[in-house]
Amino acid sequence: MGPRFLAPEAFERLRDVRASSPRTIRDTLASRRRRELLRGDGRLFIVAADHPARGALAVGQNPVAMADRYELLDRLAIALSRPGVDGVLGTPDIIDDLAALGLLDDKIIVGSMNRGGLRGASFEMDDRMTAYDVPRMVEAGIDVAKTLIRVNLDDAGTAATLAAMADAVTQAAAAELPIMLEPFLSRWVDGRIVNDLSPEAVILSIAIASGLGASSAYTWMKLPVVDDMERVMAATTMPTLLLGGDSGVDPDETFAAWEDALSLPGVRGLTVGRTLLYPPDGNVAAAVDIAAGLVHPSL
Repeated sequence: MGPRFLAPEAFERLRDVRASSPRTIRDTLASRRRRELLRGDGRLFIVAADHPARGALAVGQNPVAMADRYELLDRLAIALSRPGVDGVLGTPDIIDDLAALGLLDDKIIVGSMNRGGLRGASFEMDDRMTAYDVPRMVEAGIDVAKTLIRVNLDDAGTAATLAAMADAVTQAAAAELPIMLEPFLSRWVDGRIVNDLSPEAVILSIAIASGLGASSAYTWMKLPVVDDMERVMAATTMPTLLLGGDSGVDPDETFAAWEDALSLPGVRGLTVGRTLLYPPDGNVAAAVDIAAGLVHPSL
């Protein structure tokens, strides 16, 4: 990466805050300027950066693309500075860094909860809550919760994951905290977990996730863009954000698929990470601006 968007002094202040005045992070989150979840056109564009906490550092063919925290924060700062970017999805370490850098005023914060199913681990399906929990999100003023729900019918670890997810949905509804569920049907293939992206599998995953918890009143969906999205979206009445997946697919094809899916009833916007933060040409601002224009056409 070339010259950074953020000045070196910003990172020096971040290190000093973490070392000598960590309470500043809590105070900054508590006092930040907040906004309504939906405003204007009622759509959301969220930049995602919760991958590293699950041991997923790869982008395309680079297995450690997200390993440099300073570069990741710089790319996030670029994205958050662009018109039409409504907020960020991250684990506490990412959100705390961004708060200390002063980048979260007037932004939606989506807190990622379950990162315990580490990529490549034998226990990957036992996807425990190892990041945010509902009480701490409410206390910190986090706007939305998010959980990954991978259902593997051949792995008993799925049962514990579903129970944990159901409890999170129940707690979030009781706290009137919107919670975004990201469901997949998954299976082991040659020692690794692969998500089934057929329309039928995505529809089945939606049905399973929709029934979790004692109330669905605050439940949102975070769904992949797959074939036959019209039929997929007919499987839920819940507000839905589309996820972007990994980088590597032709960007023009990706943007075209998002544009088509964004026109469907129930789709409220995008939650995209690596595809935009690490675009093939390295131009984060340009990639983010294209996506923002798809979500908010009036920009």
